[in-house]
Amino acid sequence: MGLVNTPVQMMNIAYNGGKAKGELSAMQLFLRGIMAGVYIAVGAGFCTIVKTGTAAFLGGGIANLLGAAVFPIGLIAIVLTGMELFTGNAMLLPMAVWAGKSTYGKLINNWVWVYLGNLVGSLAFAGMMVIAPFTQGALTAAEPNAFGLTAATIAVVKILPYKAAGTMGLFSVFVSAIGCNFIVCLAILLAMTAQDVISKMAAIWFPIMTFVAIGFEHSVANMYFLPAGKWIIDLFPSLLTKVDAKGVAVFKGLAANGPITWADVWMWNIIPVTLGNIVGAMIVIGATYHFCFGKAACAAEAHAAPTGTTVSK
Repeated sequence: MGLVNTPVQMMNIAYNGGKAKGELSAMQLFLRGIMAGVYIAVGAGFCTIVKTGTAAFLGGGIANLLGAAVFPIGLIAIVLTGMELFTGNAMLLPMAVWAGKSTYGKLINNWVWVYLGNLVGSLAFAGMMVIAPFTQGALTAAEPNAFGLTAATIAVVKILPYKAAGTMGLFSVFVSAIGCNFIVCLAILLAMTAQDVISKMAAIWFPIMTFVAIGFEHSVANMYFLPAGKWIIDLFPSLLTKVDAKGVAVFKGLAANGPITWADVWMWNIIPVTLGNIVGAMIVIGATYHFCFGKAACAAEAHAAPTGTTVSK
C-alpha cells in the first residue's frame, strides 16, 4: 500500500464520509457540532493572542502569517477526532448525494444541526475568552487588556468596512467566503489522500494557514470572532471614543457608527459568509472533483465490491 491515496481513492473516502455523516442522529450531529465550534474557536483565540502587538514590530503581513500559522489546530482536531464542521460538510454531503449514497433530506438535516452546534460551541468559547484572557475578570475597567483590544479590532474589521460599502460590501464578503471554503475543502480532500497522522496534519495545516493569512471569511470562525469582539465593545463603551497618542480615533468605524449590533453581525458577515462558504464547497470544489473523478471512483468501488453486494452509483 502506498503512502498517499490516489484522487479516485480520495473521492470514495469523501463519498463514504458524506454518507456516514448523513446517517448520524440529530443529537450526534449537534454534540459533534458543538465540539467542532469550540475547536475552531480555540484556533481563532490562539490567532488573536499571537497577532496582538505583532504588526507594530513586524508589519501587517508577518502578523497575519504568524496568526494564521496557529489557527489550523482547530480543523486538525476536528478531522482527527471525528467532529462535525459545517464548512466541510457543505462539500461532503452534496458529494454523497451526487454519488447516490445520501439524500437531500439527510443533507439538510446534517447542515441544520451541525450549524447550530457550531454556533453554540463558538459562542461558549467566545464567552470564556471574554471573561478570562481578554479581561482577566476586570469587566468594569476603563478598557480591556491588549488581547481584548485585538479581539475588538478583528470584529470591527470584519463588519464595518463591508457595511460602509453597502451592496458592494455584501458582494465582497460573499466572494471572500467562496475563497475561504474552497481552500478549507481542499485541505479536507488533501487530508483524505494521507494515510498517517503527520501527513494529515501537514495536509490540513498549509491550506488553512493560507486562507487565514489572506484574510478570507469563514462562517464558523466568525461565530467566534464577531461575538467575542462585540461583547468586548459592549462591556467597554470607552472604546467608542478611544484615541491614540495623536488624538486619532482608534476605532474610526465605531466612532462614526456606534456599537456593533447583532443585526450587523449577521447581515454584514455571517449570513453572506455562510452562503459564500456553501458555494465554495459545493461548486468550486465538490462539483469540480465529482465531475473529474466521480465516474472512476464509483467504477473502482464497484470493481472492488465482493460478489453479490450493491454499490451506489
